[in-house]
Amino acid sequence: MSMLTPSGMGGKYRVTGNAYPRMRRPRRRGRILAAVVASVVVLSLFGWGALQLVDVFGGGDGDTKANAAPLDKPSCRPVPAPTRARPLGPLPQPTGVTLNVLNATSRGGLAKTTADALAGRGFKVARFGNAPDGYDQKVTQSALLVAGPAGEAAAREAGTQVAGSTVRIDPHRKDKTVDLLIGNAFATLATPAQAAAARVVAANPPPPKPVCAPVTTPAAKGGARRPGA
Repeated sequence: MSMLTPSGMGGKYRVTGNAYPRMRRPRRRGRILAAVVASVVVLSLFGWGALQLVDVFGGGDGDTKANAAPLDKPSCRPVPAPTRARPLGPLPQPTGVTLNVLNATSRGGLAKTTADALAGRGFKVARFGNAPDGYDQKVTQSALLVAGPAGEAAAREAGTQVAGSTVRIDPHRKDKTVDLLIGNAFATLATPAQAAAARVVAANPPPPKPVCAPVTTPAAKGGARRPGA
């Protein structure tokens, strides 16, 4: 019996030789783990390739944020301002303007005092009194001047006497008479120097500003459309 054979062991369990046998871990488990890792890598590459093919054939260029343009984005399209039927021409002198001075405020006696002051500056005052119900205490600015197309130049001349006033053209009026409705913001008439400066601006009005009209843009190619679009 060899000196390496444990006591009491013999027969087929007898160990011979001059060294102990080495016990090694089975290699099957390591092969299985390597196969699983390789399978995961292959599937990942396959999935990435499939996504690239879908993106190419779907019209994308790889930049989803760049292609996802907003639908129906509003933009500004200038709309020409309406032109006058006839040129405005030079403003008339105060003696060529006939006014109806109407008080649209709750302050009593304002129409008469304003009418007297305007008459002193050369304007013709046809009448003065309270504003009609449609304007009574509804004029928020200093004054509102209402005239027909034929009286627009006269209305702008009268507007030079009240700072902050506005002109409204009534297409149904045929005469040149101007209604001067005194508003809640009225304090006093402009000084002669202020009226002269305002007359230069009124005689040379700036060009009208373009009007912004909403415009919709078509949906981006390949993008989703809203329901009903």
